[in-house]
Amino acid sequence: MRALPREILVLEGARQIRDGDVVIVGTGLPLLAATLAQRTHAPNAKLVIESGVVFPKVVPTPVSVVDPRLMAGASRHGSLFEALGGMVQRGLVHTGFLGGAQIDEYANLNSTWVAGKRLPGSGGANDIASHCRKVVVLTDHERRRFPARCDYVTSPGFLGGPGGRTAAGLGALDVKVITDLCVMEASDSPLRVTALMPGASLDDVLRNTGFTPQVAASPGSVRPPSDDELALLRGELDPDHVYFPEHHSS
Repeated sequence: MRALPREILVLEGARQIRDGDVVIVGTGLPLLAATLAQRTHAPNAKLVIESGVVFPKVVPTPVSVVDPRLMAGASRHGSLFEALGGMVQRGLVHTGFLGGAQIDEYANLNSTWVAGKRLPGSGGANDIASHCRKVVVLTDHERRRFPARCDYVTSPGFLGGPGGRTAAGLGALDVKVITDLCVMEASDSPLRVTALMPGASLDDVLRNTGFTPQVAASPGSVRPPSDDELALLRGELDPDHVYFPEHHSS
């Protein structure tokens, strides 16, 4: 089976979750990636949902963080305050998944304001970026999404550059940005291209990025999903094509 670029993106996002990790996720592709991880290599991954659901077994995939299907087998049906204040800010959550309208070369995220247009804002994104040890960003790779500097910093990556988090009183952070073209990573540094998606070239990445990212000496290639992984993703986790409407026309 041939995988869509965004399906490979979701699978690579799922691979960032280790068995036993405590992970906070929100609506959209991060929720799908976390569910895929739970159903494959990380059955003991412990998910925290921004709305306050703690440690559910997510089947089938819900469409938002307030979908009642998120509540199956949960240890607790809590609140936003409990998820962010009681777990994330206490350092009990290792990995957070985020998205945004912009991400700049120092992995700062903007989900608040772009060119005079008001966006949804932070939600729990600032808390996650400030207090988790690892942040995974899943996003389409478009030039407008990757400016050299964000119009507004909703969620801190490395702020103005190396040492920025320390100066702001924030802890260390590893960032992995996964797009439909590549994987970029950073740790108190500018984003660096470390792997390319199947069929994508470095020229594709550079042409669609508003800054010149660093590039690993020998960028790897992201492993495409197996037929079994695609069958699980399409047949069980997204049977109604909510996340991948492209399949409606296939």
